[in-house]
Amino acid sequence: MKKSVLNLKNKTVGDIDLDASIFGVKKLPDLIHQYIRYQNAKSRQGSHKTKSRSEVSGRSKKPFSQKGTGNARQGSNKPPNFRGGAVSMGPTNRDYSFSLNKKEKKLALKSALSVKLTEQKIIVIDTFEIKSFKTNELYSDLKKFDYKSALFIYSENGLDKNFQLASSNIPKISVLNQKGINVKDLITFDKIFIEQKSVNEITKRLS
Repeated sequence: MKKSVLNLKNKTVGDIDLDASIFGVKKLPDLIHQYIRYQNAKSRQGSHKTKSRSEVSGRSKKPFSQKGTGNARQGSNKPPNFRGGAVSMGPTNRDYSFSLNKKEKKLALKSALSVKLTEQKIIVIDTFEIKSFKTNELYSDLKKFDYKSALFIYSENGLDKNFQLASSNIPKISVLNQKGINVKDLITFDKIFIEQKSVNEITKRLS
């Protein structure tokens, strides 16, 4: 699969062969949805907690006699029906994450990349290296790509310092190392800018 390689000024500087087994997979909406559920569940904090009868402050002694008071019998002043008592069946700390096997993760990523490529939303950039760290210069160049939001995926060698500084002030733009690519970001952002070196690294990792 041939794909044009552009520079940051939206001019063609060459082309690249994309592996069809990575960028040419059919759309799998169910698996993509499952992967996003997996990501969301993993990021949930799960620290909600209410106090049980053993944790609330109070006396464990009977508040009044078993008989003769006219009140319902009570064993302590900690039950839920007492003011300041415990919460009945309240939330406790828990881990919401669930597992997803490696084959499913890889296939979901391949499918998401393929969907974006089919929609012409993947743009391969020769390099993210720029001469100036000024935001205005980079912003004027990126406007030529007509994007609503953009994700820039850079290689293992690291992100160019000037690009990092210049892009940090541009709204609806995010940068990500290729090791961290995930389905949620690929689907959420309108256009995906991939550094040319990153294409080979992604292909090697997902093969």
